[in-house]
Amino acid sequence: MGHKVVAFDISVVRSLWETRVKKHKARQKKEAERLEKSALEKIKEEWNFVAECRKKGIPQTQYCKNGVKDTNMRLLAKMEKNLLTKHRTIPKARDQQNSPFVFELSGEHWKELPDWLKEQTHLKEWHIQNTQIQAIPAYLELFQAMRILDLPKNQILYLPAEIGRLKNLKKLNVSFNHLKTIPPELGDCENLERLDCSGNLDLTELPFELSNLKQVNFLDLSANKFCSVPVCVLRMSSLQWFDISNNSLNDLPQDIDRLEELHSFLLYKNKLTYLPHALLNLKKLTLLVVSGDHLVELPTALCDSSTPLKFVSLMDNPIEKTQCQDDNETVKNKQDRQHLDKEFMKAYIEDLRERDSVPSYTTKVSFSLQL
Repeated sequence: MGHKVVAFDISVVRSLWETRVKKHKARQKKEAERLEKSALEKIKEEWNFVAECRKKGIPQTQYCKNGVKDTNMRLLAKMEKNLLTKHRTIPKARDQQNSPFVFELSGEHWKELPDWLKEQTHLKEWHIQNTQIQAIPAYLELFQAMRILDLPKNQILYLPAEIGRLKNLKKLNVSFNHLKTIPPELGDCENLERLDCSGNLDLTELPFELSNLKQVNFLDLSANKFCSVPVCVLRMSSLQWFDISNNSLNDLPQDIDRLEELHSFLLYKNKLTYLPHALLNLKKLTLLVVSGDHLVELPTALCDSSTPLKFVSLMDNPIEKTQCQDDNETVKNKQDRQHLDKEFMKAYIEDLRERDSVPSYTTKVSFSLQL
């Protein structure tokens, strides 16, 4: 029995593949043209450029004029060179004068504060970050000259009650730790001006004793589990910036207008269905950021372009939600994501402040950035 052999003309096979190659190249060219015209590529390029500038400490005014960003890399190199030159001209005497009063510590190998720190009671500032430290010792009360406690991104589980003895404390930053409560004694720090408790994830309430903090003008409670605005906050009569975004708020108190000095109010990523008319009584309010996904009622005057108020309603990207809502996500990953989200919103709000007007709503778009 013989074998059947199928014979092909080689020119036919060659012609077939040449046609396929031509079609593939045409598709590639068309896709390249589409990406070139796409706004997302331009946005990604701008944000990479901005991230690089922020990393190198270059101020936004150097590369952004009237809301337009110049992303020329040669300009970046020039700005970086000028910035380095400027830093070299800072008198060394000034650095030597400040450094004896400032304590800095970072690195994951640190699990507790060094023993010798207890003797350095002349210090005015602590800057401790990215460590494995879980507790701040009670001898903190010995540092009566303390003005700044900057303790972000550690593993701190609680603050000692002795923190209330720091009568000269101006700034307290305990963001992105593991705090579940704030000691009532903090209310005795009557000169406190800035309080940042963001990113602790499980913080649900502030003690009423914090009502005594009449000098606080900046308060950040974002990325926690607050179901309502704490009562003590409504008694912080000097409050100007209030961020309670990314919590579980269902409504706002009807007496929110007690915050007469408030000029920036961040409420996005909550479950608000309406905004109270009391917001219209905040005469100094110039920036209000909310999530518009659940809003069904709001005062129409908030959207009036004739007022100085910039009202921004963010519509969350559903793609982002499905990617981020993972039950098995670790606390560290959640905190990292919240930190990146805050950095993004900080840059966005800075850009908003430079604009004459804002859109009636904004859709957040997901894309990868290396920050």
